[in-house]
Amino acid sequence: MLTFGELFAGIGGFSLGLERAGMQCRWQVEIDNYARRVLQKHWPDVRRHDDVRTFPPAGDDYSVDVICGGFPCQDISVAGKGAGLAGARSGLWCEFARIIGELRPRYVIVENVAALLARGMDTVLGDLSSLGYDAEWHVIPASAVGAPHRRDRVWVVAYAVSERDAVRRDGEAMPPAVACGRCDARGSVSDCEAGCSQEPRQGASDAADADCGGLEKQRWPKPKSTQHATAERCGWWETEPAVGRVVDGLPNRVDRLRCLGNAVVPQVVELIGRAIMEGEHGNPQQ
Repeated sequence: MLTFGELFAGIGGFSLGLERAGMQCRWQVEIDNYARRVLQKHWPDVRRHDDVRTFPPAGDDYSVDVICGGFPCQDISVAGKGAGLAGARSGLWCEFARIIGELRPRYVIVENVAALLARGMDTVLGDLSSLGYDAEWHVIPASAVGAPHRRDRVWVVAYAVSERDAVRRDGEAMPPAVACGRCDARGSVSDCEAGCSQEPRQGASDAADADCGGLEKQRWPKPKSTQHATAERCGWWETEPAVGRVVDGLPNRVDRLRCLGNAVVPQVVELIGRAIMEGEHGNPQQ
């Protein structure tokens, strides 16, 4: 069984999705007190740490097969001031990269807003490459797994170059890489620089939401049915209960909404996790 650790864990969206895919959570890192109480309720036996800047603590074994996390988006989002990875919050990517370098997982899963494609993707991919990881990426909306809203997010899946080389030594073909939305490059920072100005290929990633010069958006229709097992189980999502936005008597409502707003969609994580498990074992987890 593959093991994983979750950085910037929030309320555990990555943990939920990867556990559904058949992996085991070894640790979580989260600084917010309310979110940590949620994690404690649902993962009482998992080790937790409160700050990525001081993780991992010396003296303990925190090695895992997969490190995952959605680092802060405030300085990357089009709703922010545009500081990018130089910002105090989104700049915590450097801690993410440091932890990858120290723990050397076989796989890395990174999530952020789609604007990362134009506000730091070159740095993220360059850091992963310098650490010995190749990467593939794609923008996946929540509506792709049955949600009634779009919520575009960019997902990066990186794997140690040694893993790729081992597959090639065995004579097996690598799975097709996700096509870049800006050119014909396929998942390598050396092939797709930040200044790329090519028009997107048919069916390529949706880079329009990342302020990439008005590229035409890829449209995701409202799903009536889907090939994904996750969405088939969940069906079309129900909306939030019909209560007012300011209501007395609902405890921690502001905290709950903030945590939900910061969370990843577990169903997308599960799809990624199942793809990794299929690559490991040759058949998807049921």
